[in-house]
Amino acid sequence: MQPDIAGIRTNYSRQSLSENDIDPNAIRQFAKWWQEAVDSKIEEVNAMTLATASSDGIPSARIVLLKGFSEEGFVFFTNYNSYKGKQLAENPKACLVFFWKELERQVRITGIIRKVSASESDEYFHSRPLGSQIGAIVSPQSSIIESREWLEAKYARMEKEVRQVERPGHWGGYLLSPVLMEFWQGRPSRLHDRFEYSLEENGTWKAERLAP
Repeated sequence: MQPDIAGIRTNYSRQSLSENDIDPNAIRQFAKWWQEAVDSKIEEVNAMTLATASSDGIPSARIVLLKGFSEEGFVFFTNYNSYKGKQLAENPKACLVFFWKELERQVRITGIIRKVSASESDEYFHSRPLGSQIGAIVSPQSSIIESREWLEAKYARMEKEVRQVERPGHWGGYLLSPVLMEFWQGRPSRLHDRFEYSLEENGTWKAERLAP
């Protein structure tokens, strides 16, 4: 191991998380931490890792942006023909991870994925800047392209031709409905606080402390 890498460490000590602190409902617990993260002015607070896997079990992960959450689950938008979209079509199970280092917190959310309604996708698509709308149309996301110049030329042509566009059928939202959520609070000496919520058959959440 490289000593300059192996020696990098942070002794977390900002906060703690106890049985008395957590909400019985995992979504409400997330909402509490989410608001605290927003109030802390964390840059790109909605950035999250999305981990997917194809039907043969090959994993893939990337950063996407949370665009909403409710008791139903967590919403993000992307190109359905992208690599992640193809993996989700094969295997509609995924995991989201938030890491808010400023608060020394991590949230891991595992669940089942489905597409949101066309009307929900339309509403969000048309709330985006026109440039982002055009970008979603002209970019064959995850496909090999010949050059940056090819992509920019395609964008420029469409930008000159349109002032309003319709959402393409290959672009829209996904909802991840959680079945497992873990809340991690960094603590000194790597004795972190971890609570795992599992969704019961009756729709309630069971919270248990995990060893760090």
